[in-house]
Amino acid sequence: LSNKNIFKIKQKLVGKKSSEYDLLSLTIKGIIKRDMENPQGKFPAEFNTYQEVKQGDFVFCLFDVEETPRTVGLSQFDGMITGAYTVMTAKDIDKSYLYYFYLNLDSSKRFKPLYRGLRNTIPKDSFFSFKTFIPPKEEQTKIASFLDEKTAQIDNAISQKEKLIELLKERRQITINEAVTKGLDKDVELKDSGVEWIGEIPKHWTESKLGTCLKPISIKNRPDLPLLSVTREQGVILRDVDDKDSNHNFIPDDLSGYKMVEQGQFAMNKMKAWQGSYGISDYTGIVSPAYYIFELNGIEPTFFHKAIRSSVYVPFFIKASDGVRIGQWDLSKSRMKEIPFYIPPTKEEQIKIVEYIETQTAKIDKAIELQQNYIAKLKEYKASLIDSVVTGKVRVG
Repeated sequence: LSNKNIFKIKQKLVGKKSSEYDLLSLTIKGIIKRDMENPQGKFPAEFNTYQEVKQGDFVFCLFDVEETPRTVGLSQFDGMITGAYTVMTAKDIDKSYLYYFYLNLDSSKRFKPLYRGLRNTIPKDSFFSFKTFIPPKEEQTKIASFLDEKTAQIDNAISQKEKLIELLKERRQITINEAVTKGLDKDVELKDSGVEWIGEIPKHWTESKLGTCLKPISIKNRPDLPLLSVTREQGVILRDVDDKDSNHNFIPDDLSGYKMVEQGQFAMNKMKAWQGSYGISDYTGIVSPAYYIFELNGIEPTFFHKAIRSSVYVPFFIKASDGVRIGQWDLSKSRMKEIPFYIPPTKEEQIKIVEYIETQTAKIDKAIELQQNYIAKLKEYKASLIDSVVTGKVRVG
């Protein structure tokens, strides 16, 4: 049956009544409500051009189809969504069945023959000429009910695995935090650190300050060296200058003003230090002139890296940063110098702590990878099940 006999475009703009609507988004998990009290991501200055969506409406993204993770949604909510999407109603078809049919096509990107232009757009006339396989109404309902039950079971299993991964990640962070603030000897005598969230530290450890631990350096005129980035997730990494999607910041033609960072030195994005965007570099290269570069004064670099990137030190950088622009808080260098740092007295002890952390986190990372593989297989099974049922390869009673 041609889609022109199934779908009808709505296109009702909310206009000046946008404040009366919940904001919706089309995501990999379907259509969700956005949290406007704690907004994440980009929002327009006004929502006048957004479209009304009612519960039971379909939402299609008919552009950038190949790149968009999910291009079809069946809304469970009333609300509004960007005018770039196509909102439609469906008539005389079980909506859940129809959703599973198009979810199956979207998951395997089977709309390719309909793509037009550089942005992989599906013209509306092509979409409405497309034919949808429609079984009898009773069979539609059986298929939808069967898939509702089975996919709910699979989604629940995935959710349990995701919760386990979060617990493992939490365990990983606790392991690191305890090692870099308590050491490995459970019977060691402790003393109060004077910091509420750190608590007690080994009595024989030294309490220093970053102003003492670090020596600032600034060497420029090395444009021949590879370009590096300092990230929250990975610390200092090689920057892929050809990856346009990842390069949000402008890269000038003349890199002579960029700062050199050598292997084993500490590099910091001072505008994002409050997020943990810093680390010891494994590379020799150049970074933005706005970054801070330091040499370490007598501390084992691997220990400093593990410790300073642990979650116990991030609150210090939050307190030492100021700003009004979200995501861009400038680090006060004078306050940064006063951040305490707790140091085992010998490099031997520092290295043993690093080796312990790497051994324990490797075990946890392996457990996380195992759960991630389970989730991937469950998702593959879910996609395969939907495909088999909506195409009639598997009959449901």
